[in-house]
Amino acid sequence: MTTLSADTPYPAQSPNLVMAVMERVGSLESVLEQEFDALKAQDLDHLDRLLNAKTDILQEIANMTGVRQAMDADQLDASWDGFRSKMMYCRNLNRRNEILVIRKLDAIRGALKSLQINDPSSSVEVYDRLGKLNRLRRSRNYLQM
Repeated sequence: MTTLSADTPYPAQSPNLVMAVMERVGSLESVLEQEFDALKAQDLDHLDRLLNAKTDILQEIANMTGVRQAMDADQLDASWDGFRSKMMYCRNLNRRNEILVIRKLDAIRGALKSLQINDPSSSVEVYDRLGKLNRLRRSRNYLQM
């Protein structure tokens, strides 16, 4: 693996370096796809491993290219155009995964909120473990009327 010294902020135009970086970007894309599948399946152990792998790959790419921020990619010459476009695609995959996480969290928050008995404004009926309507909630609703 080629890494940069502190004296060279951006890589020289080396086709081998570009190819090596593109291989890592391909790995990143694969990890992001697997991350999406793990999120859908709610496989938290696999997701944790994938998050660690994603972090490691991003660090390798940063070390190989010298790109630490999005603005740094503008300093690369035209031979890195494929790299830029693939990283933008990976950014979109990451955003898709983020949106899925946000939606799942919102669903969980909504479910938890509907289970709160102290919420008089909730129209959701709460059932006990036997499948019967929770009497406290029902009686509380009648008393409030």
